[in-house]
Amino acid sequence: MSRPSLRALFSTFSLLVFAVSLRAQAPEPIQAPPPAIKSNQQTAMANSVAPAGQLLTLEECIARAMQKNFDLQIQSFSTANAKEQLNIAKAGFEPILTLSTERSVTQQSATTSTITGTTGAVGPRVDSTDTRAGVTQNISATNATAQLSTSLTRDANNYSNSLINPVYRSDVVLAVTQPLLHGAGRTFARSAIERSKLGVGIANLTFKGSVLSVVRNTETAYYNLGYTRANLLVRQHSLELAQKLYDENKARKASGVATDLDVATAEVGVETARNNVLLAEQAVRNSEDTLLNLIGQFEFDHRPGPVQFSDFSESLPTFDLSYKLARDNFPDYLAQQETIKQYTIDVATAKRSKLPTLNLDGALGYNGQNRSYGSAINDVPEGKGYSWNLGLSLSVPWGLHADRARYRIANNNLHQQESFLQQLDQDLVVNVRTAVRSVQVNVQSVAISAKSTELSEKQYQLQKARFDAGLATSRQVLEAQDTLESARVSELQAKVALHNAVSELRRLETSSLGRYRIVLP
Repeated sequence: MSRPSLRALFSTFSLLVFAVSLRAQAPEPIQAPPPAIKSNQQTAMANSVAPAGQLLTLEECIARAMQKNFDLQIQSFSTANAKEQLNIAKAGFEPILTLSTERSVTQQSATTSTITGTTGAVGPRVDSTDTRAGVTQNISATNATAQLSTSLTRDANNYSNSLINPVYRSDVVLAVTQPLLHGAGRTFARSAIERSKLGVGIANLTFKGSVLSVVRNTETAYYNLGYTRANLLVRQHSLELAQKLYDENKARKASGVATDLDVATAEVGVETARNNVLLAEQAVRNSEDTLLNLIGQFEFDHRPGPVQFSDFSESLPTFDLSYKLARDNFPDYLAQQETIKQYTIDVATAKRSKLPTLNLDGALGYNGQNRSYGSAINDVPEGKGYSWNLGLSLSVPWGLHADRARYRIANNNLHQQESFLQQLDQDLVVNVRTAVRSVQVNVQSVAISAKSTELSEKQYQLQKARFDAGLATSRQVLEAQDTLESARVSELQAKVALHNAVSELRRLETSSLGRYRIVLP
């Protein structure tokens, strides 16, 4: 190979390595995951709990949950870690700079050869100083490793026949190792990066799933608080009716119309109603704590204000539309698809790893030496001193049993994840069918329970009028009162069940994000 050709080849390789190095030295900026809600109005909502007496809306609760819920804060760290894993993977293609310096002195006790030209009692002495610098770069396009290095050396001795003493040397060397079989190719080289990119997407989808769950749980807690408070009102009203009946029975007994049994029966009714009020108050406080636990952090000193939710007025959902929305948007399903892509990368790299290791090694260098560092450095571009080498190295594990087993494992893992995706799809079908059916049935339940409450109200009024006319006993009035109370509670339960069913369906469809204008990172 001629010297001009060698210099041209050396220049080309040098420019390639430094261009790749400069590009790799510019890492992408790291950004913390933005808050789930960016709306100024929603952020203002999240700053305080509605005080007692002031209406606490569901939108305010959702906004607070997006800002302060512990589950979302914990999950955000997993998302941040996934981004850092991507940075770690990218760092594998950043240049590695090396710098070393060494000073060595060798003094022999006596002269053992006349070749060096030393005589007398003092033996040969060599004093060397070696300074080296280099940059190593992995090239993602082919998974090659390129190393560009340079060195400055000073050697001094007491040899009388040395032409230059001390002698200064300088060299520049470019060495490249290119895998040809095992580990070759862009897919193998970038497998960690592509896998980490998919990992970031999976982490974001997992965070999205957590947001949807928190929204659903907050809605459920809000509706349950509304139910327990309404149930408390029903129980208090029943206590008032029982107390009124008890007072009337005492007055009737005093006039000789009622008996002691009537009074005792009415008194038992009062105590039963009072106990129901106590249980309802306990349920209210528990519901308040459940809601505050979702939307705040250790903020249990102030009870949330009144809550309310409107009646269901939307059109009935259909399975086909809801299932399509869920299949296109549900985070668990999409995350599993991304996981399959990760395992597909594993299969591709494992397939490449089944091949023997065959590497092409090449190096090209220029060197110079003179009486000073400056002169030695200036000698390098002239190309008077040069070296090059080219070779192949082959390594074949006997039978390649381990690599083939890893390939089979990678395939099994891929098929396992594909089966899991099918299972998720089937579960999604069942869950959507259940949610749609629950909404449809609860709509009818609300209508039926409302009519039942209306009928029980009329029956109670009838029994009360008959009691006032002396045609019914107090027990019959209490039974009608219990029936009315049960009907009212059942109507409340039906309404809450309907709203909870709608919340679950919206979680599966992911439509609750748009409903509350939640912006994900």
